[in-house]
Amino acid sequence: MLKNYFKIAVRQLRRQKMYSAVKTGGFALGIAACLLIALYIKEELSYDQLYPDAARIYRIVGNDNSNGVMSKWVSFPAPMAKTMAKDFPEVEKAGHLMPNSLFPGAGSNEVRPADKMENEHEDGFTYADQGMLDILKLPFVYGDRAHALVEPNSMVISKSKADKYFPGQNPVGKIMYLNSDKNWPRKVSGVMQDLPANSHLRYDFLLTTSGVEWWKGEQSDWDGNNYHDYILLRPGTNIAGFEKKLTTGIVRNYYLPTLIKDGDKNAEKELASFSLHLQPVADVHLRSYDIQDGLQHGDIRFVWLFGAIACFILIIACINFINLSTAKSANRAKEVGLRKVIGSHRSSLIKQFLTESLLFSFLSFALGMLLAWAILPYFNMLSAKSLTIPWTAWWLAPLMFLSAVIIGVVAGLYPSLYLSSFKPIMVLKGQLSRGSKSSILRNGLVVFQFTTSIILIISTAVIYNQVHFILNKKLGYNKDQVVLLHGANTIGDGVKGLKTALLKLPQVQSVSISDYLPIANTKRNGNSFWIAGKQNTDEGVDTQVWQVDDDYVRTLGMKIVTGRNFNPAMPSDSQALVINQTLVKKLGLKDPVGKRIANGNTTFSVIGVVQDFNFESLHDDIGGLVMRLGNSPSIVSVKVNTAAMSGTIASISATWKKFAPGQPIRYTFLDENFANMYADVQRMAAIFTSFAILAIIIACLGLFGLSAFMAEQRCKEIGIRKVLGASVSNITALMSKDFVKLVVIAIVIASPIAWWAMSKWLEDFVYSNRTTIGWWVFVLAGAVAVMIALLTVSFQSIKAALMNPVKAIKTE
Repeated sequence: MLKNYFKIAVRQLRRQKMYSAVKTGGFALGIAACLLIALYIKEELSYDQLYPDAARIYRIVGNDNSNGVMSKWVSFPAPMAKTMAKDFPEVEKAGHLMPNSLFPGAGSNEVRPADKMENEHEDGFTYADQGMLDILKLPFVYGDRAHALVEPNSMVISKSKADKYFPGQNPVGKIMYLNSDKNWPRKVSGVMQDLPANSHLRYDFLLTTSGVEWWKGEQSDWDGNNYHDYILLRPGTNIAGFEKKLTTGIVRNYYLPTLIKDGDKNAEKELASFSLHLQPVADVHLRSYDIQDGLQHGDIRFVWLFGAIACFILIIACINFINLSTAKSANRAKEVGLRKVIGSHRSSLIKQFLTESLLFSFLSFALGMLLAWAILPYFNMLSAKSLTIPWTAWWLAPLMFLSAVIIGVVAGLYPSLYLSSFKPIMVLKGQLSRGSKSSILRNGLVVFQFTTSIILIISTAVIYNQVHFILNKKLGYNKDQVVLLHGANTIGDGVKGLKTALLKLPQVQSVSISDYLPIANTKRNGNSFWIAGKQNTDEGVDTQVWQVDDDYVRTLGMKIVTGRNFNPAMPSDSQALVINQTLVKKLGLKDPVGKRIANGNTTFSVIGVVQDFNFESLHDDIGGLVMRLGNSPSIVSVKVNTAAMSGTIASISATWKKFAPGQPIRYTFLDENFANMYADVQRMAAIFTSFAILAIIIACLGLFGLSAFMAEQRCKEIGIRKVLGASVSNITALMSKDFVKLVVIAIVIASPIAWWAMSKWLEDFVYSNRTTIGWWVFVLAGAVAVMIALLTVSFQSIKAALMNPVKAIKTE
């Protein structure tokens, strides 16, 4: 019987080529989308599973809920790790990282082996202690992991970097220089296997913290917060209980005494809302979207969103199958009646129709996997991933087979039950009308398809509008035509000569030397400020402290709203500050110029106020900022006054070569760096656009098939109407209006859902940095959906309207 079922299924497939193509094509597109998203989700959920004791490794997260505002961070004092290991028996091992690029060595560097003369730029530097290696148990290629970061000035590098700088050699014991600093040589003490792409720790160079103190007594000082702490808990530890114990112990024994010693009379009140929490290392990548950690990571909300989109697209494809199968029921009614008359049981008919459904499913899966393979490079570009289809994995073929069976059965179950339920006496008497009488279900499924599509269209429009708003918002500085020269710190004192030489170029308008810029991956330095004399009575204001030169404000096109800029000819400006408007408000300063403000026991004079500018992500409010004259020479900003950029870059490069002959020039553009800060939002917009187009294509395939069926069913009616004088436009409108009604209903349902979802998404941006959801978005989405539906249906409608009415009536 199975062979007979298969023969009939193949015969039906070949007889109804258009309907078969629509069914198979829609299924294949849905399966391809699901497969790609499944690969994406699998990769995102696989982060940080590589460590042998991953289930017992945690990152320490600080929480503070002052004034109803929750803030979370991961930076703690230097002695935190060793204190946890010493004071709490639940902690088997503790370690810390220091990726803060404020300190020399962390972040990025110009690097070379001691026997080479030319530097190369490298990212991925962090300070780490031996405890991190003990916790993570990273596999080593060369060297002894148990002692790799014990000695001062030691450094562990990844295998790929060892192969790059010491090809074919064991580099243990070799010396490397960072930023041409021969006073601080780094000895390679070990080579670790490259950390995989699915690790939140993306470092190629681990610099030891042994023997490192950035200020005297730092390793016992509980005032600074620069280290990310990790612990390995002993098996069986109660996490909730340990969190409370850890918070109480650290606050009572260390934080509180430190604040009291510093003269903070509000110490107990300030620490009342403070708590420490343990974040499983496997959660760091996807569940840190609300944590200030300076890392690039994913977002579990997007993972579930993409998973939901994949399900919706697959459901839309299944709906096409169900709709077309039930709509074509008339073509199978006589077959069902005859089979029942000659003794066929309903179960046999169900098996027959399920066999056809499974055949469609297997064909669709084969085509869908080929489509996924073809689309994968584009999907990788959109998602910034390097996904591959694991063709050789043992589980792939069984999984695809089982999925094809499940989807084939699910998609074919309703049509099978519906078609097998026809009563033979009514079929043979001709009393069964052509097509399914249950148009309510079919119409409801069409509405669902277009509701999903319209939600995606609206979401895409809102996201694109937000991207445009961000990239074109007035930021308080001018990001255009500013060239950033990186790695200038290797020149030493020659950086000032480089600035002078650049200013002589006719294309150069202004030059500034500072690593502190209003874009990601540049230096940051947070401290607290008070009105001078109120350190012991008022709560400090968290503030960024940037070291700049006297040309910084002019080069970046900022505006001094009151007071003046720095003047290096005035010795007193070495203890002067230019502050932003936000800090003026937070400190409650009136007439701020000339006022004294303090950072701890050091006081400064305010000489000017700069207009607020966005120096962090537009997801956040503008914070307090002070600028002071200082030396921070890694980045040189060059403001040019010409659009002929290629010639300008050539002149800048020639000048650079005179000062740094052993280091190739490395430059970027400020506006491009700014745009890269929001690459995730732009990527999301592109992904939503792709999914929206895919959902619409699948929905339109079903609509096309249904409109063809309706034209076929109403062939006689159309012929009679034409004989009675109906025009082509009348008939086209008649055929289209029912489908347009369904799309309008979908618009009404989709609009509030999309508005709610996008309003929640926009809440990730502060109020002043988000766009509004205008009425035009819903009108646009509705117009696009109606137009697409009309274009899809009108092909069959016009074809039916142009048919010879005599032939239609005669045929009928």
